[in-house]
Amino acid sequence: MLLELEGVSKKFAGLEALRDVSLRIEPGATYGLIGPNGAGKTTLFNLITGVGPATSGSVKFLGEDITRAAPHQIARRGLSRTYQLVRPFYGLSATENVKVSIMFGRTTIAPPVQDIDREALSYLRMVELDTKATSLIADLNLGERKRLEIAKAIAAQPKLVLFDEVLAGLNPTEASQAIGLLERIRLSGTTIFMIEHNMQAIMRACSHIFVLHHGLLIAEGSPQQISTDPKVVEAYLGRKDLRLERRKRRSQPNAQY
Repeated sequence: MLLELEGVSKKFAGLEALRDVSLRIEPGATYGLIGPNGAGKTTLFNLITGVGPATSGSVKFLGEDITRAAPHQIARRGLSRTYQLVRPFYGLSATENVKVSIMFGRTTIAPPVQDIDREALSYLRMVELDTKATSLIADLNLGERKRLEIAKAIAAQPKLVLFDEVLAGLNPTEASQAIGLLERIRLSGTTIFMIEHNMQAIMRACSHIFVLHHGLLIAEGSPQQISTDPKVVEAYLGRKDLRLERRKRRSQPNAQY
């Protein structure tokens, strides 16, 4: 088992953001995490990666309890992540950002200094940013910064990487390219666990999906199972159709409310 959460809960000043969440991640696949805004998705990623420890329950990675481990300790074990809002080192170039992951984020000793630049460039090439290698973060657009976040995460050579809305803000072409990149990452041997609101993208990219609602895990299964689960449709997938129907009725001059 790669990642195992057992009865995980998280409270903030009495408010229960997550309640008794249990899930398992096996190596070699792409997993998705969906749910309405405020469902607890990023909170779940935070407690997995040590940003905010669980109030109760346990988190195990490769069979080792990491429930109370610090973020840098978890990263050194082979678990990396991105953030919903990109977090580059703004005073550094794209290459230097990736070099930080290579030098400090791996389970193994960093390669010799003379090899680090070459290796950093190879990760930038993987995300099609090699032409921006010397660019500062301020000179990169949102799509490029998102790809840089992916490069930073995988440069640590993780066994599991958590992607928090890496497709958010991308146009359809950029999103399609990013999905192809995620598949190449998976095929290279890195397991992926991703939060995403783009339902077409997550249904295409993931083989197994978890659904959170009000801090509870209400469903899990294949994309087909999730898309037809009544609880999921009511809590999340059906909301857009419901809003459209309400707007349609309100636009009718003789509509009854």
